[in-house]
Amino acid sequence: MLSRRPVLSLVPLALAAFVSLAHAQSPAQLAARGDVRAMLDALKADNAWTLEKQVMLCEIPAPPFKETARGVAYKAQFEQLGLTNVRVDAIGNVIGERRGVGDGPTIVLAGHLDTVFPEGTDVRVKNENGRLTGRGIGDDCRGLAVVLATARALQASKITTPGTIIFVGNVGEEGPGNLRGTRHLFDKELAGKIDYFISVDGVGDGLTSRAVGSHRYRVTYKGRGGHSYGAFGIPNPAHAMGRAIAAIADLKVPTKPKTTFNVGIVRGGTSVNSIPFEASMDIDMRSESARSLTAIDVQVQRALRRALAAENGRWPGANDRLSLVVDTVGIRPAGSQPDSARIVRVASDAAKVLGWTPQLTSSSTDANVPIGMGLPGITIDGGGRGDGAHGLDEWYEDGPRGWLGPQWAALLVLSLAGAR
Repeated sequence: MLSRRPVLSLVPLALAAFVSLAHAQSPAQLAARGDVRAMLDALKADNAWTLEKQVMLCEIPAPPFKETARGVAYKAQFEQLGLTNVRVDAIGNVIGERRGVGDGPTIVLAGHLDTVFPEGTDVRVKNENGRLTGRGIGDDCRGLAVVLATARALQASKITTPGTIIFVGNVGEEGPGNLRGTRHLFDKELAGKIDYFISVDGVGDGLTSRAVGSHRYRVTYKGRGGHSYGAFGIPNPAHAMGRAIAAIADLKVPTKPKTTFNVGIVRGGTSVNSIPFEASMDIDMRSESARSLTAIDVQVQRALRRALAAENGRWPGANDRLSLVVDTVGIRPAGSQPDSARIVRVASDAAKVLGWTPQLTSSSTDANVPIGMGLPGITIDGGGRGDGAHGLDEWYEDGPRGWLGPQWAALLVLSLAGAR
């Protein structure tokens, strides 16, 4: 579906540029306005509120595919802020709107609800001299808090915008989710309505403008299995998998665009003296070039099948043959947009107004979906500093300038939506 959308998206992309430029004010122009300056100052003054919401949300479990409890809490926050048309869509995304008063573009500002941690994980947050330690505290409780703080600041101000701003807590950003929440926004819930998409994900002050795509497969070699001595002489699924891994390890990939492959998980076997009846592995391939990603995929698929043929051929007298099953775990689209794209320029300019020049990076985030469709999309960091994402010792520190994250999001959104 994603591969067919770029041609169709040229019309909304051109329209977004037209309607937004009609009301355009640069981040510097906006920051010079008294009402916008007051809103930015309020975000700094109310920084404790942002941190409070960050901790509160983080202490609500949100394992993959089980984000409902956190979503309920997020929906309540949207309702308390007075956003309109607050709802949970069919896939679990929490949505609230701030309607525009004119013909401006529609901007989505989103943070993801899900974490990588399984059900039963201790999600309590510890505060040690300003360092918050907790599973998901940065990725992406920080993003969720920044989205809330931005909505709150805009609601408290008297600033009106020609464009509509849609705030989202989306499901399914992390690996197993395969970006299902954002895909649903673009394919169904808000199909054809999104002019600019901004994800707030993680900590720091970076700007992701290019999408690292990924192909992930679970590969399984299957056979009859048997006793390691008594049944010796039949094809072995573990040996086939070993042949495949060795062949994959020897593949050549370009450094520009950076293209990678990895066998991350291997499984199989029941005992040391049994030929396994199956052996499986999980493979991850990545690149920001769709062409390079497809090329490495073709090479990996060829290696898998050659390994199957080699192991079966090793034992020509055997009656049993191995089979190969390749299941898709996740496909994330790759893509890029020029540094001159309006959404990238405005985001960079907004950061410069606030005091820094963001580094433009490539990564795998919810912005992969619009970028892969040829639509304007970026991911910005949420401010502060931290480390240990996806680990048990993940931490976040607001420091003396953490409030710049919400300020950046707010100034960026206003610059795209227009302000009256």
